[in-house]
Amino acid sequence: MPGWVWFFVFVVAVPSLLMVLGDSYKRWTKLKEKQLEHAAVLAADKAAASASQVERLEQRVRVLERIVTDTGIVVADEIEKLRDEPLN
Repeated sequence: MPGWVWFFVFVVAVPSLLMVLGDSYKRWTKLKEKQLEHAAVLAADKAAASASQVERLEQRVRVLERIVTDTGIVVADEIEKLRDEPLN
C-alpha cells in the first residue's frame, strides 16, 4: 500500500473511530445512570406505599386489641365504628 494510505489510516481513521466509540460509551453510560435512577425512584415509591399500608393495618390491629382487652367497651359499638371507617 502507498504511504499516504497508512498516513490516512493512522492520522484520520483511527482517531475518528476512537472519538465515535468514546461518544457511544458516554451515551451508554448516561442511559444506564438514568435507568438506575428510575429504578431507585420506583423502589422508593413501592417502599412508601408498603409502609403506608402497614401503618393502616397496625392501626386496625391496635383497635381490635383494645376491643378484645378492654372490658368496659361495648363490642358491638366498636365493630360498628370500624365498619363506618373508610378502608383507604
